[in-house]
Amino acid sequence: MQNEEVVPIEEITPVYDTAKRRIVAIFELVQAWQYRDLILQLVRRDVTSRYKRSVLGVAWTMLNPLGTMLILTIVFSKLFGRIEGYAAYILSGLVIWNFFSQASSTGINNLVRGGPMFTRIYVPRTAFAISSVGTGIVNLLLTLVILFGVMLVIGVPITWVSLLVFIPIILTSLFALGMSLLISSAGIFFEDVVQMYQILMTAWMYFTPIIYDIEILPEFVQRLEQFNPMYHLIKLFRHTTYLGEMFSWADLGWCALFSFGTLIVGWLVFSQVSEQLGYRT
Repeated sequence: MQNEEVVPIEEITPVYDTAKRRIVAIFELVQAWQYRDLILQLVRRDVTSRYKRSVLGVAWTMLNPLGTMLILTIVFSKLFGRIEGYAAYILSGLVIWNFFSQASSTGINNLVRGGPMFTRIYVPRTAFAISSVGTGIVNLLLTLVILFGVMLVIGVPITWVSLLVFIPIILTSLFALGMSLLISSAGIFFEDVVQMYQILMTAWMYFTPIIYDIEILPEFVQRLEQFNPMYHLIKLFRHTTYLGEMFSWADLGWCALFSFGTLIVGWLVFSQVSEQLGYRT
């Protein structure tokens, strides 16, 4: 009987070993791309399950910002009514803000609360944050119908610049993803950070010119707004919707800086600590 060569099991069955990963951020990016079908399925599941047992279905996505706009318009029209097309002004800010708030908050909860599942099966952790942003984009596209409808009703013109609305949507998506990864990274070790983020969102919303014009703020506060990423993103979004006029390269540059900068930092940090999910949460 001839001696048979013994082949190490490692050469037959691929073994997932996190210790052998050289650049974890790139590895996480590659894995997220390879699991893109799963991400699409997660988005589809979230969208369908959200409205599955609802009588009005997807109409709730449109009615929510519309109802909020009506309330804010009634309450603040006397104070800020000098803004032309005030209802459309409020709604254009609420639409993009709600998208950012919901996408980032849902992504954080999916990552931090879903930790135990990560100890049983391997799935790239970032897939759940990406799917939260994807679900938010679907809801945002539906609310755009309401926004443009309100603009038509109250006489705010819709111009060709609205075709560029995808630019602020993409940049806000990147910023929301970056924020969810950053906060989740801290939430792995300090769960109170997740709760604090929800409180921060309320303060952040009122600090951002959504229901008022930045010109009414004191000069030093206006200077502080320049460091508020959402101020720049909402401003860019309003250029392509409410204002209907071309944005400047400076506006685009600020938005790109905040969005890509936050995403890169968030991705790098989260990639380093994501293996702790399920063991510390």
